Amino acid sequence: MTSGKKARQERQAVKRPPVRSTGGGRQASPKVLAIVTVAIAVAAIAAVVVFVVAGRGSGSSGSSNLVTTNGATTLPDAGAVTKMFNGIPQHGNVVGKPGAPVTMVQYIDLQCPVCRAFETEVMPTIVARYVRNGTVKVVTRPIAFIGADSETGRRAAMAAGLQNRLSQFTQLMYFNQGPENSGWLTNNLIGAAYASIPGLRSQQALDSKNSSAVLSQLHTFDQQANTDQVHGTPTVFIGKTGGKLTDIAPGGVPDASTVEAAIKRAQGQ
Repeated sequence: MTSGKKARQERQAVKRPPVRSTGGGRQASPKVLAIVTVAIAVAAIAAVVVFVVAGRGSGSSGSSNLVTTNGATTLPDAGAVTKMFNGIPQHGNVVGKPGAPVTMVQYIDLQCPVCRAFETEVMPTIVARYVRNGTVKVVTRPIAFIGADSETGRRAAMAAGLQNRLSQFTQLMYFNQGPENSGWLTNNLIGAAYASIPGLRSQQALDSKNSSAVLSQLHTFDQQANTDQVHGTPTVFIGKTGGKLTDIAPGGVPDASTVEAAIKRAQGQ
């Protein structure tokens, strides 16, 4: 187990990507902003969790998302997440057929509201159309742009990745995302997310969040983000596997059509 002091020293050894203010950098479209404004208003009136498939903005508080069914505590939309990735190969932070001809690398922050819009609006379509059939493999690199919850979230994601369940964890967190820097990513919420993912050993994942294996991998992600000049999240690179990958929406947020067009270019279509 790596101490907090040693972990900080390891992270400081590499220049971290600059923190993006939520008032600048990558912005959601006016349409996305409008949709989420409505969703937040509904959530404020009804004490229920709203499944938001598009939007920039904060979700419900993580602690209020816990539900109990037949004595088991799970998170909303766990079933949809399980179905989304069921049967697709995963290894660490990679989901998809290892020999897929196209590679997609995505840099994300688990408490980034713009990432939430991308992951809930765009990625389900990409996974269903291109990852499931073996055309694309997705490499996810969680980084910390916004604050403490970002760091907590990416450690928890990589702990799930040690058991080849990173994609399920990150997707479930976006469906249950809380307000930025509010402390929403608690151990209780993380534990409930782990327990909601079939095949994931919850206590083992909780115990490995601050392990040397997790911290080493996150250190590598920071190096890669600096090399790739990542200045906001989500940042998405796509290209032919083994070849040069290209940022498909520099300074912006890719939509489904942009992602699909990049995939087809990488296939030579």
